[in-house]
Amino acid sequence: MTVMPPVRSPDRVPPGAAPVGARAAGLIAIMAAVALLVVACGSGGSAGGDARAPVAAGTAPSGAAGAPSPSAATPSSPPAAASSGLTAKPGARAAGDRKVLVVVEENKAYEDIIGSADAPYLNDLARRFGTATAYDAGYPANCPSLAAYVILTSGDDHGICDDDPPSKHPLSGDNLFRQVAASGRQWRVYAQSMPQPCAAETVGSYLVKHNPATYYTSERTRCASWDVPLGSPEGGTLKDDVASGLPAVSFVIPDACSDMHGGHGCPDDRTLIRKGDTWLGRWIPVIMSGPDYREGKLVVIVTWDESSSQDHNHIPTLIISPTTTHIQDATPQTHCTLLRTMDDLLALPPLGCAVTATPATTRFRL
Repeated sequence: MTVMPPVRSPDRVPPGAAPVGARAAGLIAIMAAVALLVVACGSGGSAGGDARAPVAAGTAPSGAAGAPSPSAATPSSPPAAASSGLTAKPGARAAGDRKVLVVVEENKAYEDIIGSADAPYLNDLARRFGTATAYDAGYPANCPSLAAYVILTSGDDHGICDDDPPSKHPLSGDNLFRQVAASGRQWRVYAQSMPQPCAAETVGSYLVKHNPATYYTSERTRCASWDVPLGSPEGGTLKDDVASGLPAVSFVIPDACSDMHGGHGCPDDRTLIRKGDTWLGRWIPVIMSGPDYREGKLVVIVTWDESSSQDHNHIPTLIISPTTTHIQDATPQTHCTLLRTMDDLLALPPLGCAVTATPATTRFRL
């Protein structure tokens, strides 16, 4: 602040100067204006106006019909994405203003993907954005897929070491989906080849064991509206929601033909990785083109449920955001870490094993 000169005594007023009373009043007015300017600067948002206070969201639907848009929770639609450049800065968004979209692929070890000529798109993403190089699924390698999905969404495997359907494993404990809904926001599961919303049985290449929301009893009503068929990159539910505004948290679940595992009527051969890589190469650019990503709200995570090995569960995990560039993080982490990272981004209390996990937000500049 500029230090103001002292007021001269009356016998030192230069010719033509204002009387002392008028000059003192003028000085007081100037100092008041400076004080107001300092207060205004201190209470403003982050650079570029990116920081926002948490907003109240709409209520959860009571049935399958008439589900609101996932972005209908906010009082107004987000501004259109800039035609060039991104507005995000690390740490610039307010708590609760972030969104997370997780794509879960299947049964591939870290070395199956990173450095593989069969996964050129994924390796390009790994170079450009962020990769967790010491990520272990965090549960026994001899247990199949379902445990991974319930750890990712509740912080507990609930003693599961099989792939039985929801009718065999109705889970009544707390979970990420319930937390998001209780906070006034929405969630979605977008499942490829699912025949109808919230399908609770495996049908063809749609595998219910990869659809965690169907297992939680707290989500039975919301599941009918918020657990939906994926559509295609050219049209359908996810593409529409990307354009209009995604919910707070989304899980994108490829079918057996696109998840790199195969089986269930899908070719189980050497082309599985390349097919999955091509599938991601069609979807990820669509997701990144939406306003949520371009405005810095959305973090995209690509992970695997478990490895292809019976000896270890070391899997690839990619973190994609406008502020995450050329990062290789060698910190040991698990699905508990990923859940804690989602909890922190969404300003939710951590669940289960996430309580003691360290979030990856700082390491990946989220």
